[in-house]
Amino acid sequence: MKNSCLLILLIFITGACSSGGEGELKFKDRQQAVPEFKVDSAYAKLKAQVEIGPRNPGSEGHKKARTYLTNQLEKYAGQRFVFTQEFTHRGYEGDTLQMANIIAAFNPQSNDRIMLCAHWDTRPRAEKDQSNPEAPILGADDGASGVAVLLELARLFSKNAPPIGVDIVLFDGEDYGKEGDFGQYFLGSRFWSNYPPVKNYNPRFGILLDMVGGRNAQFLKEGNSQDFAPALVNEVWAIAEQKGFNSIFIDEPGAKVSDDHLVINRIRNIPTINIIRHSVGPEGEAVFAPYWHTQNDNLDVIDKTTMKAVGEVLAELVYNRI
Repeated sequence: MKNSCLLILLIFITGACSSGGEGELKFKDRQQAVPEFKVDSAYAKLKAQVEIGPRNPGSEGHKKARTYLTNQLEKYAGQRFVFTQEFTHRGYEGDTLQMANIIAAFNPQSNDRIMLCAHWDTRPRAEKDQSNPEAPILGADDGASGVAVLLELARLFSKNAPPIGVDIVLFDGEDYGKEGDFGQYFLGSRFWSNYPPVKNYNPRFGILLDMVGGRNAQFLKEGNSQDFAPALVNEVWAIAEQKGFNSIFIDEPGAKVSDDHLVINRIRNIPTINIIRHSVGPEGEAVFAPYWHTQNDNLDVIDKTTMKAVGEVLAELVYNRI
């Protein structure tokens, strides 16, 4: 089934074209109807992931989450248009970790495409937690929130075909590495970038979601995103302001965050931005929420208002601005 799904994707998406690069990205209010982003549905998808437990590579939760996410995307995109890109990685204990990126294509007939992505794994350790630093985390915000928003968008795409091809990519292994060991982070996006499952795949742009569900979250204009795709950053934040979400999407420069989008930009040269909760520290560094990489990253920190803002902004972008 895996090979047949890839064959279908190759038939439809090979040769996916770009609009000419980030410097030529243009957006316009096309006065098109935008389907409702149902935040309760998105929250249910977040809760379902958390109830599985920690989803770090090599865990039982990781296996269950992969099945859940694949089933969800197959329900919305159809089995023929969901592909699991499997790979292995040698873990810190010398074990071989079975990993997978999960990819779904919507409006597959269109060669003009965009990519929406998030990481679906959770951190195998909570080194910021003084009481239980070695245990894996639930990752309600750091992992599940971005995935949940994309799953709800997938539901919208299944009911209302987007006017452009949209590929949802859920990366594995983003958060595997120990602090400072950046070669062990971003495993899925690095594998996807070095071994693209669809040859010549070249979407207009990509948007990465990471930690997009927390209470009192604020999204600054992340620094690497502004370097690689300033027009896209400005459009997303302008939509947020027009929708009254300017207290969440803050029109101020943020720090430079190392995340999956950096890998995609550097290896594949696809202009990709990161919507990620953070603030700027005294040395210009990124500062994350107090529950980041702790056992407190659970359902208690999630706020539907934040998820609603992100979902509505992306729905507006896809259905009415491209």
